[in-house]
Amino acid sequence: MKATYIDYKDTNSFSKTLLAYLSNDPSLANFAGNKPTIEGFARQLETKAGKTDRATLVQVLRHQYGAALQQHPTVATNIDALADERTFTVTTGHQLNIFTGPLYFIFKIATTIRLARDLKIAFPEYNFVPVYWMATEDHDFAEINHTRLHGKKIVWDIPAVGATGRMKTAGLTDTVREYQRTLGLSDNSSKLAALVEAAYLKHDNLADATRHLVNGLFGAHGLVIIDADEATLKQRFAPFIERDILGLYSHSAIEKTSEALHAAGFTAQVHAREINFFYLTDGFRERIVKREDARFEVLNQGIYFSEDELKVEIQQHPERFSPNVVMRPLYQEVILPNLAYIGGGAEVAYWLQLKSCFEHYGLDFPILVPRNSAMITDDNMSVKVLRLNLTFRSIFKDTEELKKEYVRRHTKHRLTLNDEWMELNAIFSKLRLRAHKIDPSLGPSTDAVKARLKKAIHNLEKKLLKADKRNHEDALIQIDRIKEKLFPGGVLQERSENMGPLYVRYGDRLIDELIHHFNPLDFKFTIIY
Repeated sequence: MKATYIDYKDTNSFSKTLLAYLSNDPSLANFAGNKPTIEGFARQLETKAGKTDRATLVQVLRHQYGAALQQHPTVATNIDALADERTFTVTTGHQLNIFTGPLYFIFKIATTIRLARDLKIAFPEYNFVPVYWMATEDHDFAEINHTRLHGKKIVWDIPAVGATGRMKTAGLTDTVREYQRTLGLSDNSSKLAALVEAAYLKHDNLADATRHLVNGLFGAHGLVIIDADEATLKQRFAPFIERDILGLYSHSAIEKTSEALHAAGFTAQVHAREINFFYLTDGFRERIVKREDARFEVLNQGIYFSEDELKVEIQQHPERFSPNVVMRPLYQEVILPNLAYIGGGAEVAYWLQLKSCFEHYGLDFPILVPRNSAMITDDNMSVKVLRLNLTFRSIFKDTEELKKEYVRRHTKHRLTLNDEWMELNAIFSKLRLRAHKIDPSLGPSTDAVKARLKKAIHNLEKKLLKADKRNHEDALIQIDRIKEKLFPGGVLQERSENMGPLYVRYGDRLIDELIHHFNPLDFKFTIIY
């Protein structure tokens, strides 16, 4: 496969904040840590050693994988390497989307694996382990219970209960069968269908199912998958849980940072609450709030704690305290020897709100690396694009604009009336002068006639263009088809379509090609064909 690269700004698809971050906008300097460059990583390495309970981390990971490590020796090697003070992680995180959800799920992981490899080349004296942090404690089931193949939406339609990682996979059979049928019949589809079946129908909960699926796709590349919904890991985080709930620090710090971002011309991505933890059980995940009587309440559950009771609960059952979106990053950096976080534009934006929290708790702020974004097509589509004299850069333009440009390039007629308007404009200048000599008050009347005529000329131009479009109907239909294929539903392919059809076409080579063509520190949109 081949690849071409274009600037993110040329896609008209990414936020102002992300583009500013990529261009090293100085107004964001105070909100970020070291820059995502080789020099930035060198500085990050200087301060990172000796801050992680590596023995506990390795023990937990080996327990979570269990017998599966025998099937993936590269993963086992990477887990063992984490015991060494010269081994560091680069991490991405994502929700447990069924069947991996949209393409950007696998793009994030491929970026992480490639970055770990590039860092090993740049710093051969160290080891770098790619990590996928499963968002097992997230409870937004509506965001993960569906995926799309060929535009068809496949949904796991059951009531949501508590953290998604703890949800039972019983009842997923019909959804799995529907996904398998949509893949069609081929060697690659059979392989993916078998992997999906083993993941969702032979594991009890969604966390274990997702680990099996992602392990099947990326295990050969050494990806380490972590489920942080784990009492042993939460025990390491317990002091931070207590300090933040009782001191309400993250709320005030993030509010100040959000105001500063707004003053710099950027929009805050997340809103911090006074308490940024949930109370988590198998049956529910509910917010903790502080009442006027100084007690702490678990909303909707009739559970209350005094301050002393809360301290005891945190110490004895830290696994019951689940960080929200603004505290999860701190938890990650407490338990991992991490150098960088790889995320999408929205994730980079909310991480920029968190640096003051890291500083308050004495934690290293990771380097923020925007994940690779990409579009994947084939030679047949590439030929169609080139045959219409389009380019991979131009296809990001609005569909109607593309059509207008095509007609103007290929018409046998002159569709603009600029020359005629210039002649008419000269005539009106003479008319206005004559009218002014007769009666100066007639000037506005002359201008009004001129304005009406200019509008009529503009409307005539549009009619000429519309009429000539009929002469290029086949080509314009092709433009519509290209846009719908590459931008299903009018959005980037990666934000809509599942990787299933691409895996059916390319098999394991799909993952290999993504890792090969992604250049995490170049910050270009990748088109693979």
